[in-house]
Amino acid sequence: MPTQEQLLKELSKVSDPELGRNIVELGMVKDLQIGASGLVTFTMALTIPGCPMKNQMERDARMALLAVRGVKDVKITFGAMSEEQRRKVIGNAQPKLPKLNQFNHITKVIAVLSGKGGVGKSSVSALLACELARAGKKVGILDADITGPSIPRLFGLPPGGLKGSDQGILPAVTKLGIKIVSTNLMVPDENAAVIWRGPMISSTIQQFWREVLWGTLDVLLVDLPPGTSDAALTVMQSIPVNGVVLVSTPQQLAGMVVRKADSMLKQLNIPVLGVVENMSYYPCPDTGKLHLIFGPSHAAELAKEVNTALSVQLPIDPQIAELGDIGKIEDFRQPELNVILDVI
Repeated sequence: MPTQEQLLKELSKVSDPELGRNIVELGMVKDLQIGASGLVTFTMALTIPGCPMKNQMERDARMALLAVRGVKDVKITFGAMSEEQRRKVIGNAQPKLPKLNQFNHITKVIAVLSGKGGVGKSSVSALLACELARAGKKVGILDADITGPSIPRLFGLPPGGLKGSDQGILPAVTKLGIKIVSTNLMVPDENAAVIWRGPMISSTIQQFWREVLWGTLDVLLVDLPPGTSDAALTVMQSIPVNGVVLVSTPQQLAGMVVRKADSMLKQLNIPVLGVVENMSYYPCPDTGKLHLIFGPSHAAELAKEVNTALSVQLPIDPQIAELGDIGKIEDFRQPELNVILDVI
């Protein structure tokens, strides 16, 4: 019967691809036991819950242990390190995946930002990606709304769709060829809550940027959560953002919080490429009359205030909600967004 020392020696040959260190050294192996029947059991404490490299590490650990004489089966359960344990083990270490440098060639990174929630920012991100793809561009979406992701549902991508490889994380791909990463592609159930504090959210965003095999992209869109807190700041300071598209609605409250977002961008010296006023009007299908459901437009005024000449008004269209709910957002055409393609 093999000893614990033998088993740990074999497990020390298994590395966390994110950190380039073995799982024993990282303290990820907990409660290692071997029974009389030859069953080895242990808990693998992941550095973050839902780690996209989990399956690869599980496979490698299983193969390493089954190669030991006397081991008949392996059962691995998963846990997660506390934030304190993670800091103690990893410190300020950065992910080490140098192989990515030879694969990723991203021409432009464009963030899509709103001051407040409920303005349709994710829908605009998705529709903008579709129009770019139809224009022949190679496009990706980094869903940085870590705790409230909606991009996978809009495109009909199932949960658990991210895969690991020796070089990095493989993104999900839509029928138009849009590459996507999101926390809702990491969890087995799209309704599972991602209950993380700021540091873990920031770490995951950086992981999506550094460790995903994006390949060659003309444009990577970053769908940000509302506001100017940790996630937005992480993106602006750790990812080379070329410009921002601001999304608002006609209400003056929405415009006010967009100006707050613009204030952050000015401090970080990141240009606003254009303002999209979503749900600007409703065209009556019977009469063709335009109804200003949320009041008069402030798109041009807002664009002037944030120092951009480009403003776009998008109508209210129930078909967007219908297609988004069933994962077929790519079937919708939003020609009004084509003017933005020229500045991206």
